[in-house]
Amino acid sequence: MGAISQLAMLLFAPGFHGKQTALSPAGPQARTIEHTFLLIFWITAVVYVIVIAVLAIGVWRARIHGNELPPPQPANPVHDRIVARIVAGALGVSIVLLFIMLVSSYRTSHATAALAASSALTINVYGHQWWWEVEYPNKEPYKIVHTANEIHVPAGVPVTIHATSRDVIHSFWAPNIHGKKDLLPGYFNDLTLEVDQPGNWRGQCAEFCGEQHAHMSFEIVAQSPQDFQRWLSAQALSAPGPTTPQIAHGEQVFLSHPCVMCHTIGGTTANSRVGPDLTHLASRSTIAAGTLPNTIGNLAGWISNPQSIKPGCRMPPNPMSSTDLNDLLAYLETLR
Repeated sequence: MGAISQLAMLLFAPGFHGKQTALSPAGPQARTIEHTFLLIFWITAVVYVIVIAVLAIGVWRARIHGNELPPPQPANPVHDRIVARIVAGALGVSIVLLFIMLVSSYRTSHATAALAASSALTINVYGHQWWWEVEYPNKEPYKIVHTANEIHVPAGVPVTIHATSRDVIHSFWAPNIHGKKDLLPGYFNDLTLEVDQPGNWRGQCAEFCGEQHAHMSFEIVAQSPQDFQRWLSAQALSAPGPTTPQIAHGEQVFLSHPCVMCHTIGGTTANSRVGPDLTHLASRSTIAAGTLPNTIGNLAGWISNPQSIKPGCRMPPNPMSSTDLNDLLAYLETLR
């Protein structure tokens, strides 16, 4: 994939609204990070311009003398004192600016961590090659919700992302919401975030994790607390049973093909955790971790030959007749 197409995917990924950028903060942590970034950027930009200007003046003056060195000048105490004062002043300004950036970085680190004490909701996130498993824990096991590549959160409410990796090192990054958090196999890291208002924001893995690292994105969906609770309650339900012969046949296709070896659909005998939980697949905006919009055509191509879409992914091709595929797609479309 070319650099331009990769950039386009990062900025305007299918199924996501707006841009993936730390310069458009949608939460209190992202705003503090943006403030520190802009402070350091403008300080270093001004220093860079001054240094380049002094260098340019020196080069220009050297050109006046050509290739010959200027004649030696007699010692001038006044001139030496001026130069010493300029150097001392520049050193003092540098120390002050570095101290300002240090204090700003410390305040930002403190501000982004301060919200953890008031966290009201915990979401477990597991990084896989190359998708995101999302779990909403509950004291009542039948109310535990599993989904993939979409993290729904209530707007205006602190949320703790309790995250780890299932294979290699990943990095959880939603720049509009918060900074990066590395996910190490065998260790859990917590990231507490808050989204100001309802909306959708794109995130991605920010640590190279293999061939399809660039196609390992996720979506943060912020909803009003009421809408979030309705969504969470709906996600805790099992998949609806077949209502037509075509859908019933599609369910049997799913249960009799390799799909059942890797995926779960609540309310059926499919109960594997190798791949994403598909109980509410049709309610998601994308498939293959943000690689494609969730349409029937894309889903058909993904089922038939995922390696042509996401080479190296863990999902094998699933050859089947056109009738079986159409009925399977009809069944999957009911999983909302």
